[in-house]
Amino acid sequence: MTTRSLATLAALLCITTGGAAAQAPTRRYIDPKTPESTGSPFSGAVMVGNTLYLSGQLGASATNKPETAELEATAVLNNVKALLAKADMTMDDLVTVTIFTSNTADYAAFNTVYRGYFTKEFPARAFIGAGPLLFGARFEVQGIAVKR
Repeated sequence: MTTRSLATLAALLCITTGGAAAQAPTRRYIDPKTPESTGSPFSGAVMVGNTLYLSGQLGASATNKPETAELEATAVLNNVKALLAKADMTMDDLVTVTIFTSNTADYAAFNTVYRGYFTKEFPARAFIGAGPLLFGARFEVQGIAVKR
């Protein structure tokens, strides 16, 4: 590489990384948990810069298991939507979603409900047959959202 090429590369690196003195973006915890918490050892979501990382959400619990796949899909997506709202975001801010299911036969039922939660383009997505889920849930949904 020439000296000029190296200088150009160095300038680009400074622009894209904010220079050598750039600080890591701050983290904001949504539904935070601490080691002293009595609940599960994870936070509901973590905002880093304008990106929100959502922990897996369920639509069922030990005391509440919806009767149908559609009702459980609605419950889990409402939980995701509520978590996004706490970060001042919407479902349309999701860029990727992973759905874990205990039964891939529920694919069509999930999709019927899922379509109604978006007003713009759908996020990238995976639908994974995962075997048994916590509390006998049919679905667990996690995702990454970027504030528009």
